Amino acid sequence: MTTSKKTSSRAACALLAAVLGMGTTPAWSGAGQPGHGHDAAPAQGHMMGGQGMPGQMMGTQGMPGHHGAAPAIGGPGKAADVTRTIDITMQDNFYEPAEIAVKAGETVRFKIVNKGTLLHEFGLGTAAMHAAHQKEMMVMMEHGMIEADRVNHERMKMSHGPGQMAMSHSHGADQGSVLVEPGKSAEIIWKFPKEATLEFACNVPGHYESGMMGPIKIK
Repeated sequence: MTTSKKTSSRAACALLAAVLGMGTTPAWSGAGQPGHGHDAAPAQGHMMGGQGMPGQMMGTQGMPGHHGAAPAIGGPGKAADVTRTIDITMQDNFYEPAEIAVKAGETVRFKIVNKGTLLHEFGLGTAAMHAAHQKEMMVMMEHGMIEADRVNHERMKMSHGPGQMAMSHSHGADQGSVLVEPGKSAEIIWKFPKEATLEFACNVPGHYESGMMGPIKIK
């Protein structure tokens, strides 16, 4: 690993530790607020890095920033239409490769593996979508739904209390966004639009700011 990547990783870990120190993990109770979706049944499929791991959908269909409501970034593709596979390796805190090039309208299979020691996300979207999702991920960390190196499935199942932020973003392969725990893997099949300005990024608090993002060039 280069000196710059080591420095970035140390800085990210320090920032993440600070976030964890500031956050609280209240025990939620009561009925969930409209649009929160965290008390849905596990069968609804949050793909958390791994083959068959259960989890939660965290979004509300059609809300701003929700991948399913933004056809401009593309959408889930069909396995039969895949033209090639791109292997993505996640480290602390960077991706290999550092950028991705795809053809206009191409359907690509991403095979993603987390070789780092922290929880990471591989998400497709615009810069604005990632910025909005970072705020939601901060709330998730403050409430103990995600931790430095894992997803807390019990917290995921709990309802929000009154006044909590509604999560407008969903994780899952069909949403173009997966959370992957250390040592685990995930897969996304995605059909890209003919033109768009997109990034792939990790929105776990502190990771994007440490440089864990890259451009997607559509040719």
